[in-house]
Amino acid sequence: MPTPQPFSGSRAAPLPLTLGVPFWAGHSIVGRALATSIPPFSLSFWRWFVALALVTPFAWRGLKADLPVLRRHWMMIFALALTGVTTFGALLYFGLHTTTALNSILLQAAIPPLVMLLGWLALGERTGRGEVAGIALSMLGVVAVITQGRPWDLLHVGLNIGDGLIAIAVVLYAVYSLLLKKRPAVSPLSLLWAISAASALLLAPFFLADLITGQTQPITPAVIGGVAYVAVFPSFLAYLFYNRGVELIGAARATQFMHLQPVFGAVLAVLLLGERFHAFHAAGLALIAAGIGLSTWAARRSKAPAP
Repeated sequence: MPTPQPFSGSRAAPLPLTLGVPFWAGHSIVGRALATSIPPFSLSFWRWFVALALVTPFAWRGLKADLPVLRRHWMMIFALALTGVTTFGALLYFGLHTTTALNSILLQAAIPPLVMLLGWLALGERTGRGEVAGIALSMLGVVAVITQGRPWDLLHVGLNIGDGLIAIAVVLYAVYSLLLKKRPAVSPLSLLWAISAASALLLAPFFLADLITGQTQPITPAVIGGVAYVAVFPSFLAYLFYNRGVELIGAARATQFMHLQPVFGAVLAVLLLGERFHAFHAAGLALIAAGIGLSTWAARRSKAPAP
């Protein structure tokens, strides 16, 4: 009997994809806050070691049936772990040492068009005009939120080595999104368990190197809380939701939901920090929602049977 799949059906895909966005919105903020408290490789290792411990009880039953398939596709598992998890996370944390969380979110907004471009170059995938227009529309919404309604401010954004590292990470995550199309036919929990295990294994030597060279910092409540956040929310839950969303509607449309990150970041700032909700927030949200809606409508229309 196949393992039950959560969020079944393509019409259900927006739910898990949207649920994961606020967790990623807070990821750059927490990563920036921990930049001086824990080395990037150590943070990455603990992030996925804890995520592995969390997912194991939930994935255990399905693993009995899925383990033979995972063993046959171990190279794909390690490719997914290397591109979208270990290297992406480490480069993100290294980059946040010298750049802002805002720049990080802005750079990650390039993932959807990158997925579309790489899909066309590497896989020969064609994307309809409506989907391209939808992604462009939602990117305008991202720019509206991040620049507070002043897009010309982008001309004065200073870039540094941290931005360059995050740009490389963004390309690797786009590759990860496309590789998910070749994922082994196992349950989402089994896939997340395998990726988490491979990631912890790949990061273990770098964590040991941090220990040997004395780069680790004293354990404080802030470090424990930060590690707990990045392990539970942007790792365990967000990756589970995102992987399932890509399986349901494809990488190009699934990555477009990442454009909601700055909107959720603004909402969290209003709720938790008492900041004001401005007109540019509303405009950005409207553009992003319209872009996602246009892409979804165009994709369904292209797949509809001819009369």
